[in-house]
Amino acid sequence: MSCLGRDEDRALAERLVRHGRDCGADEIEVGIGEGVEFNVDIRLGRIENLAEAGSRYAGVRVIKDKKTAFGSSSDMSEEALRRLIGGAVRRAALAQADEFSGLADLSPTRIDDDVLDIFDPEIPALEARTKIELAMETERIALADKRITNSYGAGFGTHEVRSVLASSNGFSGVYEKTYASLSVGLQAGETDDLVEDFWYSSQIHFRDLETPEQVARKAVDRTVRQLHPRKIKTQRVPVIFEPFMTGSLLGFLFGCVSGTAVYQRSTFLADKLGQRIGNDKITVIDDGLLPRRIGTGPFDAEGVPSRRTIVVERGVLKNFLCNVYAARKLGLQTTGNADGGGVGPNNFYLEPGPHSPADIIRSCDRGLLLIRTLGHGLNGVTGDISRGAFGLWIENGEIVHPVSEITISGNLGELLQSVEMVGSDLEFRGSICGPTIKVAEMMIAGE
Repeated sequence: MSCLGRDEDRALAERLVRHGRDCGADEIEVGIGEGVEFNVDIRLGRIENLAEAGSRYAGVRVIKDKKTAFGSSSDMSEEALRRLIGGAVRRAALAQADEFSGLADLSPTRIDDDVLDIFDPEIPALEARTKIELAMETERIALADKRITNSYGAGFGTHEVRSVLASSNGFSGVYEKTYASLSVGLQAGETDDLVEDFWYSSQIHFRDLETPEQVARKAVDRTVRQLHPRKIKTQRVPVIFEPFMTGSLLGFLFGCVSGTAVYQRSTFLADKLGQRIGNDKITVIDDGLLPRRIGTGPFDAEGVPSRRTIVVERGVLKNFLCNVYAARKLGLQTTGNADGGGVGPNNFYLEPGPHSPADIIRSCDRGLLLIRTLGHGLNGVTGDISRGAFGLWIENGEIVHPVSEITISGNLGELLQSVEMVGSDLEFRGSICGPTIKVAEMMIAGE
């Protein structure tokens, strides 16, 4: 993606904003997106899927008399986009007026995307042959382990994205971002003793990715540790959440602190702002300014500058996460979390603690290390959790055998209050993540 194209896209968006105002829009927002995506899937040494595609599109939001209309097009000729805007202005007259509609107020803050370091020029320069070989090598290393009986496939993908936004409030911005990922899924065991798992690495910069050797070995270890599982009796015991599982729990929490869920009254936290919802070990942050992270960017989908927002501070709910519409509905301020379709995370994470994962396991006399869950079983209105699960059983501070055919149940509010230890192993593998944690007790339904 050239600097020339970057400047041209921004100028086009600004011209279209002026055209929208000339057509009678009270407010207008024009976004232009351009991307290149590459994905290869390898299974048993053969290419199963190989795709490389480019896209370029525009989206508009028009507001007239507090009535809103949207439009989008992949025909990027200026004539077609002008027609798109004219049609959106006419359609807005048919919509229902909403007092909370409107663009964000213009902020004087500007974030330099160079400081955020979210574009890696090495990713566009990678040859397709190199990408294919990375996936093949990852699967080849994994299958060399005789305990692995099958492969669900290895994959390598890259994304290059340019985002442009211009609005009638005076905002105009553009940034470019890259992303690369390497993964493999495996199976071990025979017939009625089959187990499966995977591992992946995803980063903004290619050189930050784990190597094929690291991804393969981690996937093998995660898979074979589940061989020959045992059943356990139904009981209440401490549960240790691996980082993936903590991330899943935080994903549930994100949905419950989303401003959209709050004004729709679909979260048990709707009336808890300023109240204690966890113990003092729980500090949760949403930060769009962390350099070289998946959820980082200089501004959100409404042109609001990215920021660091403390969501939960030592157990106290400090902020809901909002786009402009949700903030106005709730009488709050936007937190820069607009994602184009509602409210989304930037880098949403639980602050790490002082304990190593090994120390946390050693602290458990008897309990479950939770490694994977199945199904939905999450109720945001009540905070209740009930999911099928797989784990490793702990006795006297040591892992003694894998466990299957169990269901875990609890309540998010109660879990946040009962966290006993927080690990030091926070890794940013996506936009929602957390370290290992230990909760005092959950119900494990088994035999």
